[in-house]
Amino acid sequence: MTSHHRIEIENCGTHFRCPENEGVLQAMERQGRRAIPVGCRNGGCGLCLVLVTAGDFKAGPMSRRHVPCGEPAGLALACRVYPQTDLRVRLATDEDRQWSKQQCPAGRDGR
Repeated sequence: MTSHHRIEIENCGTHFRCPENEGVLQAMERQGRRAIPVGCRNGGCGLCLVLVTAGDFKAGPMSRRHVPCGEPAGLALACRVYPQTDLRVRLATDEDRQWSKQQCPAGRDGR
């Protein structure tokens, strides 16, 4: 049986349930929520970039152009975030995006 976890979006107070085998963005859409911007749904466009501020997740493949080295800091594309526990996330800011690019070692920046 698949575990379901509570996902809370800090920016707007929205919350919903997400199974471990479904991406956070997909679960949000399936339940009719609109808290995270939706783009390609495939890890390539970067529109759904979030910062996971609490909880554990597994990350699927993501474009290094948008998430150069972000996973250790909690930056990930919501379409590629699979919760392992309850999660609290917020929409990534321009500062989060800049920080991730600055922290990335040479050769891992997607160029």
